[in-house]
Amino acid sequence: MPKDSYLVGLIGSGIGPSLTPALHEREADRQGLRYLYRLIDLDVLGAAPEAVGELLRAARDLGFDGLNITHPCKQLVLGHLDALAPGAEALGAVNTVVFEDDGRAVGHNTDATGFAASFARGLPDAPLERIVQLGAGGAGAAVAHATLTLGAGRVTVVDALPERAAALADALTRHFGPGRAAPAAPGDLPGLLARADGIVHATPTGMAAHPGLPLPAALLHPGLWVAEVVYRPLETELLRTARALGCATLDGGGMAVFQAVDAFRLFTGREPDGTAMLADFHELTGAVTAPR
Repeated sequence: MPKDSYLVGLIGSGIGPSLTPALHEREADRQGLRYLYRLIDLDVLGAAPEAVGELLRAARDLGFDGLNITHPCKQLVLGHLDALAPGAEALGAVNTVVFEDDGRAVGHNTDATGFAASFARGLPDAPLERIVQLGAGGAGAAVAHATLTLGAGRVTVVDALPERAAALADALTRHFGPGRAAPAAPGDLPGLLARADGIVHATPTGMAAHPGLPLPAALLHPGLWVAEVVYRPLETELLRTARALGCATLDGGGMAVFQAVDAFRLFTGREPDGTAMLADFHELTGAVTAPR
């Protein structure tokens, strides 16, 4: 039976601006719950990403009900969990850990379902035959699974680390079938983007702490749609540049909201109001409607 009091948190680096605590706590207020959401910032603690296991154990010992996990710990946390939900196991990345009544730490991934919900809502008619994805980390694994689940024909994964792009493409091929994914190097982008339907951006570039563009602006053209994972700031330099060229765009806000919707459900066993949480997000960011 669901409780009426919860203690949860977020482990990551540079997470001070995160809106996730406010999204969770506002929804809990609507449901009449006592709900504390705490930030566990590696930068504030002076801790390395590899400390995620120690922090996980400490949170469990202190009575936390669960944790969200973000950059750069979504893959590092895997070795410190007792079990993985099927979605997280397929992705090889975890962004939500639930401490179950028997003490087990079970890893889930709500990034994939969050991105899929946001994409279906924000770019419902986008062509999906040829997608280029920038980034093969934890968020990259999630959004690649999401786009292929939505019916993408082929996702080409580009990463600064060739072995990481190859590993993700191989995992996607095993899961979705031959020809659905392939790795590529940044130097291949001109040819890839000339033929692509859209770009999914899943690297930290564009975040407040990592400003800039993840690719040369000259490679963008109006025939591309551009979907962003970063949501602080809501309008990244990539989205601003793409929108000025006439590209259809999707900001990272919807993914941030809908991954929180799914995580709230996992933590509490209660059904959250996704529409109200989306309205909360727009209020918190000062956006009346999500930029397109």
